[in-house]
Amino acid sequence: MAYITDYQYYENNQNIPTDENWGSYQYVTLENIVNNFMLMYQGNNEIINNINRYQVLFHAKRGVQELNYDAMKEIKILELQVCDQLRFVLPPDYVNWVRISEQRDGMLFPMTENIQTNWSGAYLQDNDCRILFDIDGNVLKPNDSFLDIQRLNGQQQSMYLGSGPYNGQMGWNVDGNWCFDYNVQARFGLNTETANINPTFSINKKGGVINFTSVMAGKFVVLEYVSDGLENGDDSSVSVNKFFEEFIYAYIKYAILNSRYGTQEYIVNRARKDKSSLLRNAKLRLSNIHPGRLLMNMRGQNKLIK
Repeated sequence: MAYITDYQYYENNQNIPTDENWGSYQYVTLENIVNNFMLMYQGNNEIINNINRYQVLFHAKRGVQELNYDAMKEIKILELQVCDQLRFVLPPDYVNWVRISEQRDGMLFPMTENIQTNWSGAYLQDNDCRILFDIDGNVLKPNDSFLDIQRLNGQQQSMYLGSGPYNGQMGWNVDGNWCFDYNVQARFGLNTETANINPTFSINKKGGVINFTSVMAGKFVVLEYVSDGLENGDDSSVSVNKFFEEFIYAYIKYAILNSRYGTQEYIVNRARKDKSSLLRNAKLRLSNIHPGRLLMNMRGQNKLIK
């Protein structure tokens, strides 16, 4: 980005939002990356010549996507309230989830992904179980499947631990059997994968929603997720951490040479090695391995096992 004054950085010239420039110096914009590449990496005396700007822009955006999927890992965080339909619509730039937590009593409780299907589509059928169609030959579908109705009404059985009262005493329901504090340890053979009393979720990727168990109605959920970094197609908002700037140039260079007919193999291999080494160096720089953090981890290992 262009250099700005301290006043512009802190106050954004009194424009809204005033925090727009905070932390911006860590990043270089996509526009600057493309401009720099066109100026310094292509020309009559360079390996790459006769290249169009739109080609450079395409490969630059692909490089940004690869970084966000694997290396940069700049996690976005979104809080929403779960509606009565027990679902959370995925944000438009969602690619994959990192952690989903329930906000309760001022704390975040990580939720477990439900390995048991709690949603499904459905087709309308007649009394002979034959599928029904409309006049255009399309399958008729109900608003909700029987599985969805059970989940929305809180009637769906779960393989996960469920906490609640039994004859006035709080306990845990395990596969239909009630356990209490004084004998919960006697539950031998308990599947630890499902030994979780927190609410669970299941992601419908095609439908673009996260489905929750019935106890989550009206509660707040915090979604931590990975984006593709393209900011919903707004190129002016796309930026890359400066640690990865040289990698993006190397990625564009390799992508162009690798797709160009007649390029010698040794040139392509050299570009590939440059790209890989720059990515490795950037990962090390961004790893934030501080002595203080290492010391805390080492102290955590120094415990007396009783």
